[in-house]
Amino acid sequence: MQQVYFDNAATTPIREEVIDVISEVMKSSYGNPSSSHSYGRSSKVLIEKSRKTIARYLNASASEIVFTSGGTEADNLVLVSAVRDLKVTHIVTSKIEHHAVLHTVEALEKEYKIQVSYVNLDAQGNVDYLHLKTLLDTERKTLVSLMHINNEIGNILDIKRVSELCKSYNALFHTDAVQSIGHYELDLSEIKVDFLAASAHKFHGPKGIGFAYIRKESGIKPLISGGEQERGLRAGTESVHNIVGMELALKLAYDNLNEESNFVNDLKEYFIKNIQKNIPGVKLNGQSADTKHSTYTLVNVCLPVSEKQASMLLFQLDLKGIACSKGSACQSGSNQKSHVLAEILNEEDLQRPSIRFSFSKYNTKEEVDFVIHILKAFIVKSV
Repeated sequence: MQQVYFDNAATTPIREEVIDVISEVMKSSYGNPSSSHSYGRSSKVLIEKSRKTIARYLNASASEIVFTSGGTEADNLVLVSAVRDLKVTHIVTSKIEHHAVLHTVEALEKEYKIQVSYVNLDAQGNVDYLHLKTLLDTERKTLVSLMHINNEIGNILDIKRVSELCKSYNALFHTDAVQSIGHYELDLSEIKVDFLAASAHKFHGPKGIGFAYIRKESGIKPLISGGEQERGLRAGTESVHNIVGMELALKLAYDNLNEESNFVNDLKEYFIKNIQKNIPGVKLNGQSADTKHSTYTLVNVCLPVSEKQASMLLFQLDLKGIACSKGSACQSGSNQKSHVLAEILNEEDLQRPSIRFSFSKYNTKEEVDFVIHILKAFIVKSV
């Protein structure tokens, strides 16, 4: 049976070079990086080298990179400390953020009685910048948390514009950049975000490792207490092999960015052209049909199938060896429909199946042809 992996927004396959370096570090550099002997010092050197490399690609200071278990922890670290320690009393976000942000904000609202404002969105899921400006016009200490690239529909936020707007109102700005780090170049000396979250497994690195960018002298305090690792901002023995694996994955992603992004973008355009040609009535959700205003890595399609027929679609695709998703992988155990699509689709389209297909350098046009053939056959059979 043919196997097609079109769920790269959930996680990406690890590059062979990354697997090799992880294995080598696990074998040869097993010392605890907090230990003072030579084994510990050699592990510590690897960590600090990785920190410097990652900072260099983002044009940031190495001291501003804090290693975490992934994007969710990085989001939580920033949001919780902003309210608890920086005395933020107003958070501005949107209703289509990842649940790592939305659920954390909801918990903070309940526990600390802060004000939470949700910025308006247009019919494609784009932020209303004029409304955002209105929300920032307040005496409250405010933090804005808006993701750079939406993980379900691929819309790209103008984070430079938002950062400048936040600065003009003396507000803090946090962005979940899990879907963009490794796929888009970000110059953090030019884009004045205060906080950023990233995760290695979204750019062909290992799972269980990521980082928070925390602008120097921000006042952020640790979420996890214990040792003094990560300059006191993240207790716990560092996962040396995963950190080094993430460093290499990021290096390879950016060193090959032009070639690989052009390849994947061509693949996305090929997918859009052929699904529209072969499946009349298909719709593309959000901005995902617009390669200038959405990420080149994914499309989200609404198929002309009834709700009853839709219930078996993902199961049938899986039986054919096709991996894709109806939304965030973090919601896969839930029967709830996408909270992102609920904000932008009409009631009729919400009853139809919407599927996210996300691509990487390891995919091919032949795989696109196969997937569209299977989709077309399913739809014809369902009519």
